[in-house]
Amino acid sequence: MQLHISTSDGVPIYLQIVNQIKYLAASERLAPGEELPAIRVLAEKLLVNPNTVARAYRELELAGIVEKRRTAGTYVSDQGSPLARRERIKILKDRIDSLLAEADQMNVSWEELTKLIEQRRTAMQPALKE
Repeated sequence: MQLHISTSDGVPIYLQIVNQIKYLAASERLAPGEELPAIRVLAEKLLVNPNTVARAYRELELAGIVEKRRTAGTYVSDQGSPLARRERIKILKDRIDSLLAEADQMNVSWEELTKLIEQRRTAMQPALKE
């Protein structure tokens, strides 16, 4: 499981962990039943306080994304998140909002933007089929 933490983007670190694990679970890069790293192990890997990781895991548990098993660790929920599709759509909406805002700031028209998106989609087609 590869997570990337940024101290300069203004998003609390625990929330970055939550969002990335939600994304990994929703995209099925983390399979149902898969064990997450132990709190201390992930904290050491990310160079953050273990309490930060523990808070993220609690948030994920409350959201039904993960489940704790006594003395056995934290696992991606077997049922899968009922929010998985909604979460994927939310992630995409957030990215689209960012793209639209950046295009507006750079004075890129809607026509140019849609043409660019279509070009990128076409360029990626061989990679998506693999």
